[in-house]
Amino acid sequence: MIVSKYIEHTLLKPTATEREIINLCREAIENKFYAVCVNSCYVALAKQLLHDTDVKVCSVIGFPLGGMSTDAKVFEAKKAIEDGADEIDMVINLGFLKSKNYVLVFKDIRDVKLAIGRTPLKVIIEISELNKNEVIKICEICMDAKADFIKTSTGYSKSGATLTAVKIIRKTVRDKAKIKASGGIKDYDMAMKYIEAGADRIGTSSGVDILNMTLAPSMYQVV
Repeated sequence: MIVSKYIEHTLLKPTATEREIINLCREAIENKFYAVCVNSCYVALAKQLLHDTDVKVCSVIGFPLGGMSTDAKVFEAKKAIEDGADEIDMVINLGFLKSKNYVLVFKDIRDVKLAIGRTPLKVIIEISELNKNEVIKICEICMDAKADFIKTSTGYSKSGATLTAVKIIRKTVRDKAKIKASGGIKDYDMAMKYIEAGADRIGTSSGVDILNMTLAPSMYQVV
């Protein structure tokens, strides 16, 4: 198992500087991470820095609250792709979900997916704000809307990913969608537990630390 290929090296804090994005991309190249995950304003810079590498650029949309209009999310997603984003992570409208207005929740996700076409769409469901039934319901809506991934968290709510939530998501979506566990994953053992629970990607700002916890010579590979 090549652990580095699960990791999306993440920097989404509002104070992130250009120098920090440059460093993020350098670390992603050096450690052979799957992707960097940045705010949409830094997509063009990240794409330039990662040109001619295998590291992909992921951009968050409607981040971190998800409460803006669907049209605004569609515009931001299109612009991110125009700037070079390879994947899109969008935040759901939690208010619509809590209102049980499932038609609007579906439309919000589906309109973004239609706008970006074959570009992978990860839908951030913010599990810390949901009960078990709501997690199951939003997963079903995501599948109906043809989302490619369910992502657990923004990292900006009460808590991040949980193993219980990942297991619920995996049981619900089976092989119809992938899972990105994000929020609070800071060490190697925890990353491995999420992968074993069914996560296909790990979103973390601690990717370098996670890999440094493995022992040479198998720094990037676990048997």
